[in-house]
Amino acid sequence: MPSSLSTDISQEEFRATLGRFTTGVVAVTALRERDSVPVGLAVNSFTSVSLAPALVLFCVSKGSTSWPQIRTADHFCINILGEHQQDLSSRLATRDTDKFRGVRWTATPGGAPVLDGAIGWLECSVETEYEAGDHDVIISRVHVLSSRDDGAPLVFYRGSYGRLAA
Repeated sequence: MPSSLSTDISQEEFRATLGRFTTGVVAVTALRERDSVPVGLAVNSFTSVSLAPALVLFCVSKGSTSWPQIRTADHFCINILGEHQQDLSSRLATRDTDKFRGVRWTATPGGAPVLDGAIGWLECSVETEYEAGDHDVIISRVHVLSSRDDGAPLVFYRGSYGRLAA
């Protein structure tokens, strides 16, 4: 049965309404396959999908220049950013070619960058990808993970970074 509801929604209204939903911020990182240079991007559309098997999901803009470089790696790392990592998140959200200048990191067992200060991380590989409008939905299998007991998450609300109230 056809819907009588309008689907003519402005991008501004859509963004403003969904901006009222608080999200966490993660950084997806990998070593570029051709030269082992670290690459990464910031993502605020991230969620768990399944406990068995362990699967997570994030969305990436089709215009991303970083995701194609990350996608070539066997494994990548999803870093759960802490509230003190706003500058790092902003840097990873740009198209800068040297996003890792001065950024300290260690490697996951599979070699992907774990950013110093991340409050948790998951080493993953792509399980499935779906096209969805102007983004791709990436479902990822988690292979190894770790988290810290201290530190609050970096959050995003109404187009700005924020903090959780204690």
